[in-house]
Amino acid sequence: MRGVDNEQLGLFAPPKRLFTCTPSKLGSYEDCPRRYRFTYVDRPAPPKGPPWAHNSLGASVHTALRSWYALDPARRERSALPALLKATWVTEGYRDDAQEREVFRRALGWLESYVDGLDPHDEPVGVERTVAARTDTLALSGRVDRIDQRDGELVIVDYKTGRSGLTPDDARGSRALALYAIAASRVFRKPCHRVELHHLPTGTVAAHDHTDDSLARHLRRAEATAADITAADAALAAGTPADEAFPVAPGPQCSWCDYRRSCPAGVDAAPKDPWTAVDRPPAV
Repeated sequence: MRGVDNEQLGLFAPPKRLFTCTPSKLGSYEDCPRRYRFTYVDRPAPPKGPPWAHNSLGASVHTALRSWYALDPARRERSALPALLKATWVTEGYRDDAQEREVFRRALGWLESYVDGLDPHDEPVGVERTVAARTDTLALSGRVDRIDQRDGELVIVDYKTGRSGLTPDDARGSRALALYAIAASRVFRKPCHRVELHHLPTGTVAAHDHTDDSLARHLRRAEATAADITAADAALAAGTPADEAFPVAPGPQCSWCDYRRSCPAGVDAAPKDPWTAVDRPPAV
């Protein structure tokens, strides 16, 4: 009778709690567990440094493209871009007004060149669309810059505005793009294997065609990272010192970290000015 009772009670056992995450949350831990702790665990979080101009630039360009796709197809022309970019422009982080004006002109040139290669009547499946998927351990979500449909399959498109050019290896190795592909295929019930990085400064596209196996490998690595985070959280709750549960991973990235001033390892890194990454045009 006891066995029957236990079996019946098992029917009402609470479901296993999933680890809720985005690709950027997982990537933050992989880059530096201490930065992850400062961002997602410590409350109140340590104060951040000043805003970065390259983040302002990226946000402005992304939002301008979203606004361009929101127009009626007949109005999707390059002539619409100056007003769209001005309306979405983020002013934070620049050295001075002169630099900000120069970067605005640069960004407008990227956008004009980019939309010249687009068919204004080609409607994406999604623009800045949130997609989500669940596994046995993860509740994953993320926002995709653009989702196209070509030859019956979905394509993940991610805009990039950084200085450095990109290669197919960058697309192949991107955990975020792979997870977006998995989530998009589940949301729209269509296959999705191709991922693309559209580098606006150079007008180039770095692409990779995943297989089901390569997507599954990315997903397993994401689940392994989530397991590491869960273990670190448990260690912290059990009394392990925070700096041991979430150790620092020092490196060149420390100079760019929002929490550099709050981290003993980061304080020793050479600081970067907020406008450093936009100080001169990228090489083409």
